[in-house]
This record gives sequence, structure tokens and C-alpha cells, in this order.
Amino acid sequence: MKRSLKILLHLGFWFCYLVLIMVILGAIYGSAPNPDEEKISKTFFTIFLFALVPSAITFYEFYFFIFPRILKKKNYYTTALIGVLIAITSGIIGFTLLYFIYGGTCTQETDSSFLEDFIGISLFIAFIALISGIIALVIQGFITWFDEIKLKEELKQKTFDTELALVKSQLDPHFLFNTINNIDVLILKDPKTASDYLNHLSDIMRFMLFETKADEIPLTKELEYIDKYIELQRIRTSNTTYVEYTVTGVPDEKKIAPMIFIPFIENAFKHTTNKKIEEAINIKIEINDHSVKMICINKIDPNRSSNAERNGLGNQLIEKRLNLIYPKRHSLEVTNEDYVYSVCLKITYA
Repeated sequence: MKRSLKILLHLGFWFCYLVLIMVILGAIYGSAPNPDEEKISKTFFTIFLFALVPSAITFYEFYFFIFPRILKKKNYYTTALIGVLIAITSGIIGFTLLYFIYGGTCTQETDSSFLEDFIGISLFIAFIALISGIIALVIQGFITWFDEIKLKEELKQKTFDTELALVKSQLDPHFLFNTINNIDVLILKDPKTASDYLNHLSDIMRFMLFETKADEIPLTKELEYIDKYIELQRIRTSNTTYVEYTVTGVPDEKKIAPMIFIPFIENAFKHTTNKKIEEAINIKIEINDHSVKMICINKIDPNRSSNAERNGLGNQLIEKRLNLIYPKRHSLEVTNEDYVYSVCLKITYA
């Protein structure tokens, strides 16, 4: 809790405390038939001394000492014992102030003995001080509870951010080095096409370095990234029907988390080794007003299917990221039948 709010809590308590004392005294002396102004003034000053000074001592002893050092450790009996002793000590201090300020007249106006007045007045002041101390525990308890809740929320958010950053860092495309090698070979055969692919690769690297830092990016940028990624993958085969990629719907101003679809597409290329098959990979992205859906189907090489499963197509890391970013706002269906791997990811807009 901010320091200013704590100060306001304390000022608010003491203001209410003094107003209550004044109201009680005003009610008592306001109903008197012949009020004595001098006596009223003296009584108000007396109440101020024995109500405020001892209460302040007890309040802040409870607030700064008892709560953090004793009560917080759940030493309830020790808290009660020391609390009563502090209140009694404050009562004695209050009585002593009254006695010396008024030169003993505070006890001379009664028929009781000094000892009886000392015990009676001190215990009365101690009782008032004890109430202040209990209120101090309540206030300090509330502040501590508030700070702990806030700290837990901050830790939860930091954990979330750290976990999300870790997940992002582990999703960097690993096809870059192979792509560079392919472009290197292409430079001698077709320099213009090689230059175009280098531009695609440059755009992809720029996207990964800068765009992925944002929580959300325009859907159009994500689609551009996917398109360039697929174009770079086409370098590796002369089969023009190896990949089928279609987008339906208009992205407009819609936004999405960066690189949310790429891991599934990457896995499709990674585990589809036979590049002579027609439509070995089929990728569809459907956009409407309320959601965006990606369907990625790829044919798995039977000789590498077990390896694909080991590498975790649609692995837990990707699912974890989806759960972090889109809790209760996404659906993920993964099937693996007859050497055909299918992923259907649907994300609903907020």
C-alpha cells in the first residue's frame, strides 16, 4: 500500500477518534442544567490528555511492535499478555500526566483514597488505550493483507511474463540455416529469385526480432509472415503442388498474438519428408468477424512417424502458450491417423 494511503488511514482514525470523544462529552455537558464553563474546559483538556496520549502510545506500540514481531508469528497468548501490559503502562502514564498537571486535584475531588483513584483512573485509561491498540492491529492487519495480495498479483504477473517470454524464445524457427544454404545454391542458378528469397528471409528475421516482442500484432502481419515462410520452404522442392495454402476472409483491423500459427506449420514441414507427394501439406486459414481458424494437414513419412511423435507435433509448449494467451478463448484439435497429421486451431476474438 502506498505511504500516502497509510497516512490517510491513520489520520482518518485519529480524526474519528477525537470527534467521537468530543461528541460524547458534548452530549454529557450539553444536557447539564447549569454547565460550568471552567469545569467543562478543564474536563475537555483532561479527556484530551488521558484519551489521546495513552491511546497514541498503545496504538503505535501495537502497530509497530506487537503485530509485526509477535502476532504475525501467531503467538496469540504472548500478544494478549504484552498488549495488556502496554495498555496498563499507558494508563499509568495517563494518570501521571493528570496528577502532575493538576497538582493532585484530580484525586482530591473524590471521597476515595489516592490508591483507589490511581487504580480506577489508570484502568479506565488503560481500557480506552487497549481499544485503540486493538484497532491498530486491525488497521495493520488490513494493510499487511492488502500488501500481500498485491505482492502475489505482481509475482503472478511476473511469472506469467517470464513464462511467456520463455515460451516465445523456444519457438524461433529453426529452418533459417537450411534456407540460407538453399539460397546460396540458388544464387548461381537464378540470382534474381535468390535476391527475392533473401528479402523474404530478411523480412522474417526482422519479424522475429521486433514484432514478436509485442503482445499482439495485426493479423495481416502474421499472414505475411506465414506466406513468406511457405515461399522459403518451396525452395527445397520442384514439386509445385507440394504445399497448398489458402486464406479466406478479410483480416481488417483484427489482431493476434505473434507466431501463434507458425509452430504447427513448421512441424508440418519438418515431418513431411517426401516432397514428391502432391498436396503433402495443406494449410487453410479462415477469418470471420468473431474468430480465426487454422487447419494444417500434412502427410507423415511412415519411416519417420515415430520420430515425429517423439518430437511432439502440437507439443505441450505450444499448448502452454495458447493457455497463457487465450484462456477459454481457443480450441485445439489434433489427430494422427493413417500417417496423416491434422491440426485445427480456432481462436475467438475478445
